[in-house]
Amino acid sequence: MDALLVRPLDLVNPLEGPWTVRHSPADRVPSHGTTASATALSVDLVPVDARGRSGRITPRTWIAPERPERFPGFGRAVFAPCQGTVVSVTADLEDHAAYRGLPSVGYALTQRRRAADGWGALAGNHVVIRAAAGPVVALCHLQQHSVRVRPGDRVDAGVLVAGCGNSGNSTEPHLHLQAMTDPDPSTARPVGFTLHGRMPRNGEIVAG
Repeated sequence: MDALLVRPLDLVNPLEGPWTVRHSPADRVPSHGTTASATALSVDLVPVDARGRSGRITPRTWIAPERPERFPGFGRAVFAPCQGTVVSVTADLEDHAAYRGLPSVGYALTQRRRAADGWGALAGNHVVIRAAAGPVVALCHLQQHSVRVRPGDRVDAGVLVAGCGNSGNSTEPHLHLQAMTDPDPSTARPVGFTLHGRMPRNGEIVAG
């Protein structure tokens, strides 16, 4: 499927509760600073609390890894953003510690090793859905053992599929969302998408 011939998808909100946007293609393409693994038009949705914070700041935040359970987004419901058929699922990878402040520097230095293990290692637990319109949509960094769908399942937009986690290449619980022409990110091309008709910009908080 040629990405140039694929119309952008309009997806529904895949995440419960308020969230903020990071690495938005509305601000920069490639959004994550790389064209690898069809991620050029992807976006990160970071759950926040009522005060707009993704996690409480304490002195420990700056010096040591943190348990993912401390973050308001950990376990938050993730929904199918479109109607389609589940293509693939990974569900049993561990949710690792979160890394902010100084610990995030050390974690960033090990990213090349994770990238060498392929897109699956970066995505962590994930669900890939073939949208009725043709492209596939990947929901990544899901909570271990939270996935409720299997390959071959037909899903409607808004159906609960998993919980938000901190698996794969993730510094804190969030949902990485990307669309692409093919389920294999090594050969797929990125596909643009919107959320309810628009792509939020970096730092914007969406009510959910």
